Amino acid sequence: MTRKTLVLVTLTAVLALFAIGAWFVSRPNVTPTATAAPIEQQDQLVRAYSPVLGRKDAPVTIVEFFDPACEACRAFHPIVKQILADNPDDVRVVLRYTPFHGEGSELAIKILEAARLQDVFMPVLEALLENQPTWASHGAPAAEQIIQIAATAGLDVNAAATQIKSPSIVGILNQDRADVKAVGIEGTPTFFVNGKRLTDFGPDQLIALVQAEVQATANN
Repeated sequence: MTRKTLVLVTLTAVLALFAIGAWFVSRPNVTPTATAAPIEQQDQLVRAYSPVLGRKDAPVTIVEFFDPACEACRAFHPIVKQILADNPDDVRVVLRYTPFHGEGSELAIKILEAARLQDVFMPVLEALLENQPTWASHGAPAAEQIIQIAATAGLDVNAAATQIKSPSIVGILNQDRADVKAVGIEGTPTFFVNGKRLTDFGPDQLIALVQAEVQATANN
């Protein structure tokens, strides 16, 4: 090997090592950070009545403490749907209602439950989230807008007027309130994946935690 060739080989190796080192420094940190919920809270994460998106017997459960008037919940909704689309056999989402935004949140939740009774839950959920800026004025709940938006998504408004007053729907809202307090939920959305609370909040972290749990269940 000539001296010139040796210099070129050495320079190439140095540049390659530098590039690898730079990649490790600059790559995004998507390592999931999660803590397992205490044993006494496990039953308070999922209730038999809670809405489920995706395959009901999926091995990985995302519990989302969710407020339909919450802007961040609206922003995360497409991400959650993509996770379900990417893992149709492995992941389900359980929604827990968290009416932190007052009367508007409560009415929207009751409307969602009436929609579930009428088998139009997903269209109404999508419509309420899409039109959230129209009705989710935190200081002045817009009851007429909520009902009108739900009606355009297929809700029978006359039937819903009776359903939202039913003891079953009131009981769901009250039980979710109690669980929110017991688990210590202070903001929305809050996510748990197979009982592990996502503590490093962000889309990449949620996706990474879900994938870790999917892999773990596949290896068992």
